[in-house]
Amino acid sequence: MISLNGATTYLNNSLAGVSKSLSHSQRRVQAPVIVSALSSNNNGPGERNVTLLMETTLKEMREASPVVAVEPKTTTVGGGVEDVYGEDRATEDQPITPWTVSVASGYSLLRDPHHNKGLAFSEKERDAHFLRGLLPPVVVSHDLQVKKMMHNMRQYQVPLQQYMAMMDLQEMNERLFYKLLIDNVEELLPVVYTPTVGEACQKYGSIFRRPQGLFISLKEKGRILEVLKNWPQRKIQVIVVTDGERILGLGDLGCQGMGIPVGKLSLYTALGGIRPSACLPITIDVGTNNEKLLNDEFYIGLRQRRATGQEYAEFMHEFMTAVKQNYGEKVLIQFEDFANHNAFDLLSKYSNTHLVFNDDIQGTASVVLAGLISSLKLVGGTLAEQTFLFLGAGEAGTGIAELIALEMSKQTGAPVEESRKKIWLVDSKGLIVSSRVESLQHFKKPWAHEHQPVKELVDAVKSIKPTVLIGSSGAGRTFTKEVIEAMSSFNEKPIILALSNPTSQSECTAEEAYTWSKGRAIFASGSPFGPVEYNGKVYLSGQANNAYIFPGLGLGLIISGAIRVHDDMLLVASETLAAEVSQENFDKGLIYPPFTNIRKISAHIAAKVAAKAYELGLATRLPRPNDLIAYAESCMYSPNYRNYR
Repeated sequence: MISLNGATTYLNNSLAGVSKSLSHSQRRVQAPVIVSALSSNNNGPGERNVTLLMETTLKEMREASPVVAVEPKTTTVGGGVEDVYGEDRATEDQPITPWTVSVASGYSLLRDPHHNKGLAFSEKERDAHFLRGLLPPVVVSHDLQVKKMMHNMRQYQVPLQQYMAMMDLQEMNERLFYKLLIDNVEELLPVVYTPTVGEACQKYGSIFRRPQGLFISLKEKGRILEVLKNWPQRKIQVIVVTDGERILGLGDLGCQGMGIPVGKLSLYTALGGIRPSACLPITIDVGTNNEKLLNDEFYIGLRQRRATGQEYAEFMHEFMTAVKQNYGEKVLIQFEDFANHNAFDLLSKYSNTHLVFNDDIQGTASVVLAGLISSLKLVGGTLAEQTFLFLGAGEAGTGIAELIALEMSKQTGAPVEESRKKIWLVDSKGLIVSSRVESLQHFKKPWAHEHQPVKELVDAVKSIKPTVLIGSSGAGRTFTKEVIEAMSSFNEKPIILALSNPTSQSECTAEEAYTWSKGRAIFASGSPFGPVEYNGKVYLSGQANNAYIFPGLGLGLIISGAIRVHDDMLLVASETLAAEVSQENFDKGLIYPPFTNIRKISAHIAAKVAAKAYELGLATRLPRPNDLIAYAESCMYSPNYRNYR
């Protein structure tokens, strides 16, 4: 379909008009007029030269295809419908042109998720847009639609069924989807994102129905810019991209990792107010090393081993160059679920030339730091007085550790190298110590401190005596009873963060943390856990969910026109989130605020991030608004229905 940018053309008798243009005695098949009546903000491929494209297509038809003679109009095919385009007369192996005549009214309007309102179309709109008879007579409110959808959602017993129902709704009625998610964020967040999105990615090939983003595979090498231009929206502000090699704690899911960018961008809109048309999910498909997927008949990606080395680097460089060329330097590119060996390299390579952000390294770090800052109000002392032990030294673990060190350095004025000495990491080979430095990956080397080698986590706990234990290993049930009891033996209130996703990969459950610590632990996790009752007291655990940070961070970057992401923006985002935790939340044992107020929290984070961008000279949107919070709120997408003429 060729989109005429900004046009609103009603072609009520389009087919009849085409038919009349043909001679009554002998008709020759010719191309019909193509009209797409879309809203003015749908800047699609129609920005290209439409006239040239149509003329070229017509020329190719004349030169390459024989003229199809059509009998006089009394001759009909297929139930009395004239074969105007010659489609029914073509053999199955004869190519035809997929012409589309579309207007923003009637049946096509009900199939357009950006403009469809379902039963909420008013009587006046039903008359104006030829909807009479296409809808039942009742007119319902937006709120009643939400109530009905939530009633339906609660009938599903399987979370994946709820996920699929939400994706179907997004494809059918975009504004209803976002209003449903915003109004019921705490209930639906685990459905559209962790932990359910993990299962959705594992089964993505089986449940795939319609494209929700761009799949860019090695087949498109040398043509990535052309592929980007196939996406119908032109004014993109946020791209979330993955290569599927390390999806949550589930490993290499290849092309099926698309569920992650789609889910993240849904949260960018619902929680951060970025308009849906400005969001683009992308999956880079360079193959997979997952044997199960390679042998799965329903797998939707390239059936080959992952590209590595120079081939991978060249492909990603072409992608990054094409994105900047097509969308400009102010488009935010969020790297998501890349394996360690690529994640650090990509962030390092492009952070000085593009507006890039790695959610696993930086987003996780920012939200965990916020939880640690707020937890100090329960345990007392300063950040620099704590001792930290991590299980997991990948992109999440080292990213969190570095941001903690930066915040300690900011608070104390000490060099960051000095702050790092309070932070210890354990990887698959044991405690990271200086005697291992030669064999360590580059991102682990700053954490190699002087200490005798220690193999087991429980021994590291007993030796280091940390006040904070953080799990980012992706290995489930590694915070054993012995580990948590050891933490509780020398801490009145041990801080225990089990961050790995999904729920099956969490280092321990909330119940285990509270029971084994005899109710003294301050606990938060990556995936949600329900309330836990221990010795007659109910404990509520927080979720260290990146969704607290990245939507507000992205909004702040956009409203300031920032051209780079700076560590100071992450620190101020953490501090702002920590300040949102109320005494009432602390009384319940929570170190994060409830998600019910997340859009207001995102606006506050956006304002602080934007202010930091102006302070650092990285903002391009001038002059600076006087009230950044009010400005951020005014820029946020609203899911409320619009009235149609």
